Amino acid sequence: MRIGELSRRSGVPVPTIKFYVRERLLPAGELTSPNQAEYGPDHERRLHLIRVLLEVGGLSLAAIGEVLEAADDPERPVIKVLGSAAKGVPPLGEGEAGPEQERARQDVAELLERRGWQVSEEGTAAESLAGVVAAMRRVGHGGLVGLMDLYADAAESVARADLDYVMRQVEREDLVEGVIVGTVLGEAMFGALRRLAHEGVSVQRYES
Repeated sequence: MRIGELSRRSGVPVPTIKFYVRERLLPAGELTSPNQAEYGPDHERRLHLIRVLLEVGGLSLAAIGEVLEAADDPERPVIKVLGSAAKGVPPLGEGEAGPEQERARQDVAELLERRGWQVSEEGTAAESLAGVVAAMRRVGHGGLVGLMDLYADAAESVARADLDYVMRQVEREDLVEGVIVGTVLGEAMFGALRRLAHEGVSVQRYES
């Protein structure tokens, strides 16, 4: 298909497609003449993935570029692709230096040890969690920190389900894409479901 048809099928404007090609987020089409190129289903699929990561997942274009670079490297282990995807997810909280943040980091380290979770030192999730814990205490709701293991129970169940889904994929392309989508969009889905559950449980508890 020509770039105009690719634009219609994907819903992405032609100038944006050309920008993604220049930034190497999208592979170039196959040249059929000096000014014409042909695009295929893989280009359309990649465009949908880019837009979803950008608009729903909240990743920056730079983060998307890093994730896609990892995904396109056949020598890159899938676990490394997972790390790249997780790294791209916007952090939940920014921690401030000081005793509160150090105490929160210790809380997170103890949680990881209790659960036997081995995590990458390069990841931002532990620092994000520490920032959230410190913020809870700053606003006078440190009691919520006591719920961290309950949250971790739910998160571990979801993580196992995510990976079970991913491992059902046979082709590496599907496997890698499942890792990326599950990591980034799973985060958004979990947050939305939690808000829906809050509303549903509140109605059951306070209006019954």
